[in-house]
Amino acid sequence: MSVFLKYEDMWDRALGGTTDEKQIPHWFANLAYALIGFVFKICFRYRIDGRENLRAFKDKCGAVVVSNHTSFLDVVLMYMGARPSQFVRLMGRDTLFDNAGGLVGQILSRVGAFPIKRDSADRAAIKRAVHMLKGNQLVGILPEGTRRDKGSKKPEIHSGAAFIAKMGKAPIVPMCVRNAENVKRKGERLRFPKITAEYGKPIVVSDFDFLPKEDRLEGCTWYAMREVFALHQQVPREQVDMVALFPDGRDFTAVFAEHPIPEHTPEEAIELTRPTKKPKAA
Repeated sequence: MSVFLKYEDMWDRALGGTTDEKQIPHWFANLAYALIGFVFKICFRYRIDGRENLRAFKDKCGAVVVSNHTSFLDVVLMYMGARPSQFVRLMGRDTLFDNAGGLVGQILSRVGAFPIKRDSADRAAIKRAVHMLKGNQLVGILPEGTRRDKGSKKPEIHSGAAFIAKMGKAPIVPMCVRNAENVKRKGERLRFPKITAEYGKPIVVSDFDFLPKEDRLEGCTWYAMREVFALHQQVPREQVDMVALFPDGRDFTAVFAEHPIPEHTPEEAIELTRPTKKPKAA
């Protein structure tokens, strides 16, 4: 049983899925799940809703899971929501992996996370994510890129999630985390609110082909994030004020009001994204 492995070795291994490739050893991820799950149940009484929208993809199809980002606990809930029968490969900021002399990187890599360089087209990270999806693994992405209301950076939507889903021939599964932002607010004491994560219906990238080619990925990711905030606010998607959430971003509200996107079951999403086999030549 290896205690330490090279980062790159773990980033390029599988974790779950149906591939025959070498796997990251599961013992650490299982131990982390048991310990963190126990602590979170005691402290935050966490609950996962709509998990069937994720479970349907197990061993059948990869999926890109996207979520809101208000706290470091969001990524923990994204990881916990997939367990115990699935793993989610979290895409994290590359600078996190060097913290604590590399110990944080070892822990993150052991549970399946891999790095991406912020504010750049990180081809290595994209290639890894697409490869994971093709092996029927889950990839977790936070399209806002940074925690909302933390620091001076304005929230924006990065379209990489739709690009990776398109390249990996996988649907996008929206999820939200509620109340994690209330655990520690600036200037206030630590709190222990009840935290809930919820998964929504999957989104198929090809449903956005009616848009001009240059707008498809941006529109798809925008729509996915509107689904995320509809779950978070517990309101119909049409009631989400995306302009208030992303004041500097493009607004697709009128576009999708005129051209509603169909809602799919996970089974339908799998069929719509499954690569079609070309008939053999006679």
